[in-house]
Formats: sequence, structure tokens, C-alpha cells
Amino acid sequence: IYQQILGFGEYGFPESHAASFALLTYVSCWLKCHEPAAFFAALLNSQPMGFYMPAQLLQEARRAGVAVLPPDVQHSDWDYTLERDTRGRSPSAGSVPSHASVALAIRIGLRQVRSLNEADARRVLAARAAAPFAGIDDLATRAALNRRAMQLLAAAGALRSLAAHRHDANWRALGIESLPPLVATAAATEDAAPLPIPTEAQEVLADFRQLGLSTGRHPLALLRPWLRGRGLHSSRDIRTLRDGSRVHVGGLVTHLQQPGTASGVTFISLEDEHGIANVICWPQVFAREYLAAQQASLLVVSGRLQHHDNVIHVIAERLRDRSHWLETLPRRSRDYR
Repeated sequence: IYQQILGFGEYGFPESHAASFALLTYVSCWLKCHEPAAFFAALLNSQPMGFYMPAQLLQEARRAGVAVLPPDVQHSDWDYTLERDTRGRSPSAGSVPSHASVALAIRIGLRQVRSLNEADARRVLAARAAAPFAGIDDLATRAALNRRAMQLLAAAGALRSLAAHRHDANWRALGIESLPPLVATAAATEDAAPLPIPTEAQEVLADFRQLGLSTGRHPLALLRPWLRGRGLHSSRDIRTLRDGSRVHVGGLVTHLQQPGTASGVTFISLEDEHGIANVICWPQVFAREYLAAQQASLLVVSGRLQHHDNVIHVIAERLRDRSHWLETLPRRSRDYR
């Protein structure tokens, strides 16, 4: 009996502790069901908080039918905010509860722009409160932003409302200098270079570099025809396959866990445009494929499907690092337009 008590002490919660967690879980589930935009915006504003990264939270928000709006100096605050969804979207059936309140969208905050100083962002907000920005030069002057801050905003797509497109914004940001007012005014009147409009794939890659997430489609959605031609299943495909089927799945690595209580088993989560594929990697496989598992952003897993009572795992036999496929995204996606 004493040994059983010791074992329970390794994982057991006292009743009061369990009841408290149950209440938090209930409230969280209610918010996620009835007010998904507010729920996910609150999680995003609580970052860093451990398990889920902003990219995964925003993908889950999209799957719940919530629109995600890109960062924009004319509209974004420092934190993530909520706006009325005015784009006339028609989410897939069942994605939004019929009893949900007015449709709200999540606006990505300037906090998500990689390496942007909060003080610079606060000056942007203060200047915008006085009057909307008339252009990129007006933004740089009134918010007292140097070239580096302007380039960070341009690379993140946050100047989209002040420029024709991201390439145009990058070009204009390169011309920002600490100039006297008369010289700056003269420079602003110069004609912009005729730059090509970035492709969807270029936009996705730029988002990941500067925001760590995509404001548009998931990168694997753009690669899907090419991936399918190479025999790769999506996370949606494997839900229809039989237990024991041989599968090849690929996705962005969102989690890699080695719980101390799992006898050396490693759990890997792969995300694509449809959801998450859960991978079980036994110790001998993980030891053999260690480098691929640790280094890959885009991982391809070959193995056997374990499908029982609607619980689906891929038992890994081989792992391959295919991160370089992301860099070829513009060419791969162009091949299938």
C-alpha cells in the first residue's frame, strides 16, 4: 500500500488542485468556443508563455474561422487587437458557432515584428493618434524612425497601406535618412523605382523571416501539389487511411518533446495547412535520426499509421530534413500555378 501511495504521489493532484484546473479548463473552452478571436488574441498577447508559438496559435484561430489581419502602421497597436471582420468572408460550415457574437478579426500587433524596438513602435502609435500617416516619409519624420526601424517595418509588410507593395516599401525605406526637412521633402517627390509585385510565395517567405508566421496561406498549401507529386500525405489525408498503412507525411516542426516518463520516446508535432500530424519516435529511431529531428524546420517522416478509436499517430521509421524546400517555395509554387 505504501508503495502505491508513493507511485500516486509522482503524478496525483489533490482534489482542490484538480477542481481549480477543471474550472480554468471550462472557462477557457467556453471562451474558445464562443469568443475565439478574443481567446486567441489574449493568448498571443501573453507570449512568451511556453508551449504554443504565435504561428501555431494563429493557424488554430484560422481553423476556428477567425480572420487574421496583417501588421499595419495605420491600424496595428503594439499588442494584438480585435477589429470587426468586414471582409465578407464565408467560413466553412461549422467553423464558427451559430451563437457566436459579431465576427471579429485579429490584427497582428507591432510586437510581432522581429527586432523592432518597442520605443519605436510607441512613437508610431503616438504620431498616428495625432493624424493618419500621409506616406512613408511622413511616418519616418513624425515618428522619428531611423532607416533600420523603417526597414524592419517594411520587411514585415507593416507599410502595406503606405506603399504599392512590400518591394516598394523596402525600396522607399532604404532611402530614409536623417535629413533636414527641406531635403527630406525634395527626396519624397522623387519617382519610385518600378519594382515587380511580390508573388504570394515571396510574401509568405518574407512573413516567416520577419514575423515568424504567415499572414496569408500556410507555406505547405503552396507546396501541396508538388508534395503530392512526391507521394507525401497531408494531415487530412492520414485521417482516412487504415491502421497499419505506410505513410509519408511532411510539415513544419512545432513541438519536439521527450517526457521523462515516456521511457525515451520522442513526440513530434508536424503542422501543415490542414492541422497537426502527431509522430511517435522510438528511442532507437531517434538516436539514428537525431540530426534531422533537431535541425529541421520542415521535416518529412516515413512510417506506419497507428489509427485506433479516432486517435492517430505516425510511428516513425525514417526522418528527413527538408527545410531547404521552403527556400525553393517561389519556384515550386510557380510550377503549379
